[in-house]
Amino acid sequence: MKHSTAEILREYGPFAGVDSVHGVTWDGERVWFASGEKLIALDPASGKTLRSIDVNADAGTAFDGQHLFQIAADRIQKIDPQTGKVLNTIPAPGGGNDSGLTWAEGTLWVGRYRDRKIHQIDPETGAILRTIESNRFVTGVTWVDGQLWHGTWEGDESELRRVDAKTGEVLHSVKMPTGVGVSGLESDGGDQFFCGGGGSGKVRAVRRPA
Repeated sequence: MKHSTAEILREYGPFAGVDSVHGVTWDGERVWFASGEKLIALDPASGKTLRSIDVNADAGTAFDGQHLFQIAADRIQKIDPQTGKVLNTIPAPGGGNDSGLTWAEGTLWVGRYRDRKIHQIDPETGAILRTIESNRFVTGVTWVDGQLWHGTWEGDESELRRVDAKTGEVLHSVKMPTGVGVSGLESDGGDQFFCGGGGSGKVRAVRRPA
């Protein structure tokens, strides 16, 4: 397993009226982050928030190229980002113990925090297609270039981990500075990750190791 130390490229926030940042996702232009009662769009170039959607948003967030998906307690909501309307809801596999969320290969991938699992699920029904075991609490999850990454957060310790999507074996661990937690995680499809900072109320851009 490779080990490295996180290179934080930029910090965004804290933001007015935002106590906590949960899930994060990337729509190709904006970072969307879940703040409990709103999904908020952030311009990563200026650091300014652009708009928000009033929707329960207490865990992971994902984008499939057209729609946003947002965990709210024991459900996953499919949201039209233009109108903010919830189009569909499916059960979340952890029944309320769900954390990260991402879109890949036409399916949703859901982290289960204390259960130390990642599930691949059917986005229409919520049926579990595959389960990957972790040995750490799982926070955010993301796919980039065929690599599965997830965040961990236990006490003051947080890491970004690249894992084998079949076996769950940890291939690369990127250690965050002490006290810097990772709640949500999403790749920009290039060389950086966006990380939700939990109760810090911040979003951080972190370099993806080569």
